[in-house]
Amino acid sequence: MQFRHLIFGAMASLISLTSISAVFASDFPQTFEHRYGTTIIDKKPIRVVTISYNGPDNLLALGVIPVAVRNWFDYDYNTGPWAQEALGDAKPVVLKGDLSIEQIAALAPDVIVGMYSGISEEQYALLSQIAPVIAAEKQYTNYSTPWHVRAKTIGRVVGEAEKADAMVAALEQRIVDIAASHPEWKGKTAAVAHAGKMASGGGPIVYRSIDPRPALIAQFGFVTPKKIDDLGAPEKFNAELSLEDLSPIDVDLLIWNIGDEEFDLVKNLTLRKTLNAHKQGRELVVDDVSSGALSYNSLLSLSYLFDALVPLIELAVDGDPATIVPTTKAAGLLD
Repeated sequence: MQFRHLIFGAMASLISLTSISAVFASDFPQTFEHRYGTTIIDKKPIRVVTISYNGPDNLLALGVIPVAVRNWFDYDYNTGPWAQEALGDAKPVVLKGDLSIEQIAALAPDVIVGMYSGISEEQYALLSQIAPVIAAEKQYTNYSTPWHVRAKTIGRVVGEAEKADAMVAALEQRIVDIAASHPEWKGKTAAVAHAGKMASGGGPIVYRSIDPRPALIAQFGFVTPKKIDDLGAPEKFNAELSLEDLSPIDVDLLIWNIGDEEFDLVKNLTLRKTLNAHKQGRELVVDDVSSGALSYNSLLSLSYLFDALVPLIELAVDGDPATIVPTTKAAGLLD
């Protein structure tokens, strides 16, 4: 009987400690260290403005409807199909073009989230006069904060740290499972590219390994070649390729992160057909919706992305040049 009391007492203490930990994890004030200094949020914010290009998703995943979002992809309220149910009938203000300090001030935000916004230190200082601003963590560039770091940070910002941590853990486990199911992917080279400035005579863009897109593919086991990373300065998340040399993207898996309007630009790349990635059927086109899901890299977009992308990767790197990747064929890149 005494032993039972000890067990129940220990369990009660554990439950009590867990509850206290949960309170502390979502308690305020919260302190954030970032590339422009330190931001303290004194209390749970109600009016949240996100100036991050991929801003709405993580907030919506945590049950927070932003007052304003920043325009990026051609989605209503900058909200992809995977997040529209979470948005519901809400109609946040859409911030378009250059950031307007006056427009943001008029929204009377309690906090401004800008980890994927590209704001300068001067803009940060101006915005901080309106409300606490969350910039990119100082160990990352403006556009290279990993998806799980962004998600957990936003969880702390809005007082939903436990929920964010749980959602991140579930997605991370799914990534582990995908990698474990495809051991043959480990060590293969991969590149994520898009049309870049080709419409105006420039070359395609390839993302360096610090960018969240190839960083996510790396979690499956793929690696970004050093040749790609060497193309840009350490703080740059991408680099423009020369039309005369596409060899950096002649990899085991070439992912074209392009929309419908860019198919012909990539199709007409003269040297593309000389790449082994093309000749051996190792190109993969990410369709319009999946392109957004890959670029948003969020708590809501990643589940959609995994369902769409993993089967395509399997086809592209199965070792058989005759295997057709449906999205690549639909884009006309097999001709």
